[in-house]
Amino acid sequence: MSNPKFIIDINKIEQLTPEERQQLQAVTEQFAFRVNDYYLGLINWDDPHDPIRKLVIPSTDELKDYGQWDASAEETNYVAKGTQHKYKTTALLLVSEICGAYCRYCFRKRLFLEDVHEHTVDVSEGLEYIRQHPEINNVLLTGGDPLALSTTRLGAILQKLREIPHVKVIRIGSKIPVFNPMRIYEDENLLELFRTYSSPDQRIYVVTHVNHPREITPQARLGFQAMHDAGVILVNQTPILQGINDDADVLAELLDQLSWAGVNPYYFFVNRPVIGNSSFVLPLHKIYKMVEEAKSKTSGFGKRVRLVMSHTSGKIEILAIENGTAYLKYHQSRDNDYGKMMILPCPDDAAWFDDLPGSEQHWSAPDKGGRA
Repeated sequence: MSNPKFIIDINKIEQLTPEERQQLQAVTEQFAFRVNDYYLGLINWDDPHDPIRKLVIPSTDELKDYGQWDASAEETNYVAKGTQHKYKTTALLLVSEICGAYCRYCFRKRLFLEDVHEHTVDVSEGLEYIRQHPEINNVLLTGGDPLALSTTRLGAILQKLREIPHVKVIRIGSKIPVFNPMRIYEDENLLELFRTYSSPDQRIYVVTHVNHPREITPQARLGFQAMHDAGVILVNQTPILQGINDDADVLAELLDQLSWAGVNPYYFFVNRPVIGNSSFVLPLHKIYKMVEEAKSKTSGFGKRVRLVMSHTSGKIEILAIENGTAYLKYHQSRDNDYGKMMILPCPDDAAWFDDLPGSEQHWSAPDKGGRA
């Protein structure tokens, strides 16, 4: 299997000028840096504003004072080592602290700090928790990137999950299908794992993280097809990011290309207010307008995508923003407020649920410990 070359030293990026490398050294001392030569090859280095570049190459904007390390209070969701249980039927296992590359907008960039150990190599405690909670019918493997694990290690986790009868769906959140698609279609053992553990009544879903249509290369399409052939169902989620995909035509092309490749558009996220992410932030009213314009240009399959904020209190769907008013609904809820409607003022500069006047009346900060 051909493996791309990984680069973790910004000084090894030859396409950057010596001055740029020196400036970015301070950024990489605070925020982890990792990329590979395959993905670097997608960057148009003649364009200083290239969206693929902004996805993985650090910027001094990351040093601006903004946000929190844990903007959605994930620390309150842990019920066992590396295990979160926020929504009734869903558990998360954080099984990796490595990715194929590090997205500069990552909402879990805290995981890559040396003194943070939220993931776990030993998932036995989390598996036991899931066994004891029959309401959990789907488990999301996340991290980090689960497909950055060895095939043997991933297979051991899948096998253990398939021994729990009430777990019907295993989801794998991954950007490997576009960061390193060869990992998918050249690893026959990985594809055999998918064939073994994705059955007609107990499916594996791979939730891809494709942010821009230029990531959908011929190699990525080969990876998508290999997973389809192995019985995997593919869906995609991406935040709307300033300087990367904040254009209705780009989003429409992304929705179309995903649909054509058999990757169902799932979520458009509002970027979380995380430390280092100020340059990606967009006002809610602009995001809503952009998404609706993109949906008007795409097929019915693309129109199924939902625009949501993954907030401490739940996944809040943005139904509409009109005349300075936001119309919202809980698509997922920590406190079982599923379907609850909220109509709130939406100032022009509001970029997150907490920025909406009156939002604090609709939720309260949770205690630590998830649903247990």
